[in-house]
Amino acid sequence: MEDESKPSDELHRFLDSGIYRFPNANAVFIDPVRMLNGSYTRFRVSPSVYYSRFFEPKRSAQANTLSSNPKKRKRKPQKQRHSLNDKEQAADQRHREVRPFLLKAHESLLGAADFPAIMSKLRSDFCSSSALTGGEEHSFIELGRVWQAPLYDITLNFKFSGLKNEGDNEENRSGEQRVLPVFNNLVVNDTCDEVEAEFLNRHFILPRESCFYMSDLGQIHNLIPAEPDSGFNVIVIDPPWENGSAHQKSVYPTLPNRYFLSLPVKKLTHRDGSIVALWVTNREKLRNFVEKELFPVWGVRHLSTVYWLKVKGDCSLISDLDLFHHRPYECLLLGYCHGNDSENLSKFRAVKDKYIVISIPGGYSRKPPIGELLLEHVLGVKPARCIELFAREMLAGWVSWGNEPLHFQDSRYFQKRVKA
Repeated sequence: MEDESKPSDELHRFLDSGIYRFPNANAVFIDPVRMLNGSYTRFRVSPSVYYSRFFEPKRSAQANTLSSNPKKRKRKPQKQRHSLNDKEQAADQRHREVRPFLLKAHESLLGAADFPAIMSKLRSDFCSSSALTGGEEHSFIELGRVWQAPLYDITLNFKFSGLKNEGDNEENRSGEQRVLPVFNNLVVNDTCDEVEAEFLNRHFILPRESCFYMSDLGQIHNLIPAEPDSGFNVIVIDPPWENGSAHQKSVYPTLPNRYFLSLPVKKLTHRDGSIVALWVTNREKLRNFVEKELFPVWGVRHLSTVYWLKVKGDCSLISDLDLFHHRPYECLLLGYCHGNDSENLSKFRAVKDKYIVISIPGGYSRKPPIGELLLEHVLGVKPARCIELFAREMLAGWVSWGNEPLHFQDSRYFQKRVKA
């Protein structure tokens, strides 16, 4: 007879990969911190910093409900709901179509036998990690606009173990420094270890085998490969869509939709084709723009839609599921762009439509690292070539482009791993 207290195989896999797959639902629960930590050996992302917005470690598990209880706190009287216009009706119809899948995925999370162990582990990691410190961060967007931008350098401090005894500590490692332009330049860490970098007296952690190109939209053509075989198999795009909330919070500047028509997605694509994953908001006007204008201009065929369902630290939804203007989920549109060869979907495994990814959100507008989930569907070149456009953080093995790809690489978001 099996020991019921023994962790399941799926829980073991989750603790290793950060991905928990539900057996009877088209959904997964992910821990972004664990997934990001797969890119590092000497450092790890601080859970208390990543989950500072929605993790409430002391809250009772009895709060696991699909919608907020109006008796828990005083609310302003609800205004009478106005009649929906045509675009709002279309958006509401999309919501009603996916709603049963979202409910089933959330119920699968709450009903999973490993659910208590998962949340206990996340809570333990959260409480044992350090809080955000280190002072004010640089605004790369502002620095990239000043006339001195071409003169700014970043220093990469490489450490090589060489022939050293097991007892040698980190300070005994031999090293190398590389000083490189930080803007409008491909900065590469081609080693199998993360690199500590310094820029204007702040420190950054660059994951292994990664690179970034920090520039505005006008310089992205510098990333177009000379040969189609050097193109990308996975292209993740998180555009700064015009959004009243983002503009109000002044987290980052947004761009009008027409600017994104110029992205050279087709030219970035590998000869064998690529999966294109585009983050979008729930606004119907934006969905229409993507489906009728943006994807056709990029040469992308829409295949399926993934939904990112956001939960708090107690696994209750971050807002009422049916709250019209503040849905607790975002959409990731998956498409296929064929390269120089004719369309060949045999290189890719199909992704089921209405696939649900559940996680606790990180910082404002910070998307979960879905790269590993996408790579499961790339059957061609190994290792696959991957790029993220409008990136605000880096991943091992990926190219990160945008005007602030080092934003979440600041050392204040990390802590050193404790050696066992």
